[in-house]
Amino acid sequence: MAAGNRTTGSGEDRLIDRYFRPLARHPGAFGLIDDAATYTPPPGQDLVLTVDAIVAGVHFFSDDPPESIARKALRVNLSDLAAKGAAPAGFLLTMALPKTTDEVWLADFAQGLAADIAAFGCPLFGGDTVSTPGPATISVTAFGRLPEGTAVRRRGAKPGDSIVVSGAIGDAVLGLALRGRDADAKGWPLDDDERLFLIDRYLRPRPRLELAETIRLSASAAMDVSDGLAGDLAKLCAASGVDAVVDLAAVPLSVAARVVLSAHPALIERLITGGDDYEILATVSPDNFAALQEAGEAAGVPVTRIGEVKEGTGQALFLDPDGKVLDLAQTSFSHF
Repeated sequence: MAAGNRTTGSGEDRLIDRYFRPLARHPGAFGLIDDAATYTPPPGQDLVLTVDAIVAGVHFFSDDPPESIARKALRVNLSDLAAKGAAPAGFLLTMALPKTTDEVWLADFAQGLAADIAAFGCPLFGGDTVSTPGPATISVTAFGRLPEGTAVRRRGAKPGDSIVVSGAIGDAVLGLALRGRDADAKGWPLDDDERLFLIDRYLRPRPRLELAETIRLSASAAMDVSDGLAGDLAKLCAASGVDAVVDLAAVPLSVAARVVLSAHPALIERLITGGDDYEILATVSPDNFAALQEAGEAAGVPVTRIGEVKEGTGQALFLDPDGKVLDLAQTSFSHF
C-alpha cells in the first residue's frame, strides 16, 4: 500500500494518499511511501501473527455501513490476538474493491478504521489495494506482542480444567438473521432496542482484549469463537486430545437472545453453532478461574464456566437439562 508519487501517481496512489496515509502514523510504516514496513518487537517479546479476510455476501452485506465493515475486518483479527493473550502491535490491510466503489464509501470506511486504530492502539503499517470484478474482499493481517514463549494455544487443555467463555453466545447469528431479513426472524418477539442490539452484535464484533493478559497468565488453552461454540470447542478438544462436557443451560445468553429462545426453543442449536460471536473460549484450572472471572468483572465482560474437560479423543458434548447429549446436525459454520 505504497502511496507513490503524489503528484504524478495513479488513481490507486491518490486513493491511498487521501484515505489511508493519514492512518499510518507508526514510524515503521514510512508514511506508506515505501514497498514494505518495519517493526521491531521489544526485547524478550514474541510476535503473534494472524490473518482473516471478509467477503461481501459471505461475511457482510454489500450495503452494510462501510465504517462497520472496516471495524469488523480489523476486530475479527484482534479477537484472535486476544485469545492468544497478545496485545495489538499493528496490521496490514489488503482491499479488493469493485471499480464502482465511490469516494463516500471509502471516506466512511477510512473513518471507521481510524476510530478502531485509536481505540485499540493498533496502527496501520501498509497493505495493498486492487480492483476486482467480483465481490469486495477485505483482508487484514494483524500482529501482536507478548512475552516470549507465552502464547496460549488451542493445545493445552487438561482433564479437570473448567471450560469458560466470555460475553454471550449466539447474538451475532440472530443479528445476521435480522439484518438479512430472514423470514423466520420476522416473528421473533423482540422490541426495537433488542433488534438493534442483535444487529449491532453482528455488525461490530467485540474483541476481548481486556482479558488478553489474564488469558495469557491463567488459561491452559484458548481460541476465539468465530465459527460457532460447538465446532470451535471441538477443534480445541481435538488439538488437546481431550473431550469436553458442556452444560447447555450454563451457556451465557443475552437478554435479547433469551427472548428469542423462549419463543423458539429449537433455536438453541443455531445459537451454539452459528458463529460470528468473537468471544474467547478457554480452559483454565479450577484454581485459576477466579482470577479470570475477576478480570472480566473489572472489564465489564462476564466470564462464565460452562463445562469441564474430560479424558477423551476430541469430542465436545452438550448436555440438555435432562442430561441427554444434544444431537447437532452441524457443529459450526464452514466455508466448504
